[in-house]
Amino acid sequence: MTTAPTLLLPDQLMRLLELTQQSDSVELKLTVPASQYRSAAKALAIDPLDAQIRQVYFLDTPDLSLNQAGVVVRARRIQGRDSDSTVKLRPLVPSDVEPSIRSSPNFTIEVDAMPGGYVCSGSMKHPLGPTAVLRSVNGDQPLRKLFSKEQRTFFTAHAPQGLTIDDLSVLGPILVLKLKLKPQEFGRPLVVELWIYPDGSRVVELSTKTTPAEDIKTAVAARAFLSSKGISLSGEQQTKTKTALEFFAAELNAG
Repeated sequence: MTTAPTLLLPDQLMRLLELTQQSDSVELKLTVPASQYRSAAKALAIDPLDAQIRQVYFLDTPDLSLNQAGVVVRARRIQGRDSDSTVKLRPLVPSDVEPSIRSSPNFTIEVDAMPGGYVCSGSMKHPLGPTAVLRSVNGDQPLRKLFSKEQRTFFTAHAPQGLTIDDLSVLGPILVLKLKLKPQEFGRPLVVELWIYPDGSRVVELSTKTTPAEDIKTAVAARAFLSSKGISLSGEQQTKTKTALEFFAAELNAG
């Protein structure tokens, strides 16, 4: 999915501000155009040897029926840390979330904002042991074992009727390099993620998290900092998740 780099209309901006006030956090994101990968890495002093390695697996049907229903199911292996799983619903209207879900310590609402667009999502997360993901994707245990009862209930409430987690196909993995920077000129953490697809294509994303109370201030500071580094904010924006889903679904259907 791509988002045209246009300015938000006044009513869109008002809706964005309303959503941020009902969310737990705001993440500002920017996809770096392919033509700027090397120059951006140099400008930000990115050293890939400092990056944390991750493997991201998505679960969906070959025709991506989950994604079409606004549900994203993911499991991650993380270098030096435990694994985790997530069931995400997007777009999401915060006021529609049931109180029992909203009050769960494992559930968060976040607004992702990028040039020309935004989306509000709700994620139910669950920590896993370091070997759990491999056991499931290799077929040594059912896929449902990666998800808590709370996640499975959330999944059932929003997935197409009759579809279970064990019915899903494994899409992935995607190799991800994640690097956290602390540019002195910016004054807050900046995350760099390089998603590497099996065909060699890449998506590079810059992001920073902020609070609903400071979202506008952070957005202005981020824009000024990136512009000072010669990084364009007007390039076409590409969604990492949808790109990954479509890539692996095409592989499944071709086979």
